Amino acid sequence: MSEAKHSMESKPSGEPRPGFEGRSRTDRRSVPTPRLSARSMRGGRRAIPRRVEEVENSFVDLYSSGLLFAILWVALMNSADSFFTIVHLQNGGEEANPIANVLLLTGRVSFVVLKSSIISLALLVLCVHKNFHLARLGLWTSAVAYTCLLVYHLALFFV
Repeated sequence: MSEAKHSMESKPSGEPRPGFEGRSRTDRRSVPTPRLSARSMRGGRRAIPRRVEEVENSFVDLYSSGLLFAILWVALMNSADSFFTIVHLQNGGEEANPIANVLLLTGRVSFVVLKSSIISLALLVLCVHKNFHLARLGLWTSAVAYTCLLVYHLALFFV
């Protein structure tokens, strides 16, 4: 009996060991947490890392309402920028941003779709990397920059 028990315990890693509560020897922690997973979309498990030393530069699958607000704010300001850019161009204004100027050559609808797609992709990257200093800096810098840009657009109506 002891020989049979010993042979079951000495199976190679990765094969299940019968009689050990249905567990296998593979450890789910041997693979790092993916940046995006199915859990990200349907209620993940981790809002913060387990260990304090892992808080910075780690990936989690739950996001705070503050982060959601910042992302929605940037998306809203991007939409407002697109709208006011088109309004100002129709009233004789000129686009100062050379990249936006190239996008405008594709047409108004294409401009809005392309600009929104590019910004949305950037926001997704910043959201997934929320525990990285540079991503947080990028998100808050873009929120402030778009807010200032909206104020500038509104000021152009009064000049």
